[in-house]
Amino acid sequence: MNRRAVRRSLLTLGACAALACAALPVAAATPEEQAVLAPFQALLDGIGKRDHNMMRAALLPGGMITLKRADKISQLHFDAFIDRIPTTGTQQLAERIHDPLIRIDDDIAIIWAPYEFLVDGKVDHCGTDIAHLVKRDGKWLVAGIADNQHATCAGK
Repeated sequence: MNRRAVRRSLLTLGACAALACAALPVAAATPEEQAVLAPFQALLDGIGKRDHNMMRAALLPGGMITLKRADKISQLHFDAFIDRIPTTGTQQLAERIHDPLIRIDDDIAIIWAPYEFLVDGKVDHCGTDIAHLVKRDGKWLVAGIADNQHATCAGK
């Protein structure tokens, strides 16, 4: 683990202790890392707001998501995935990522981040998100996502 990662982990632990780990904003170290993280966070925010347009704006058209649930793997085009998110409902949905690892090379990037998915403020499941992004016309877009899910999570 490099010094920057250790420092970021210690800062996160200190912030968690101070705030009891309540909905901490995800921080990226450099402006370019922040730019890479922004569309993925916008996608997650769009899920929480049930806003299909917000979600689509963060995605490269034609991309896919691969979901691993127990022993089953499914792949969906982004449009089919978005269609699965209800636009109405009373349940509050939120996906929180933490400790993202971001790697950038020119106009491609990856994000690897553990997550918790909350329904009405309670952890429903957790896992890891992996997103790959491309820069198109100066704007980062999520080109693909892989996501696993665990039923047993800390705090559940």
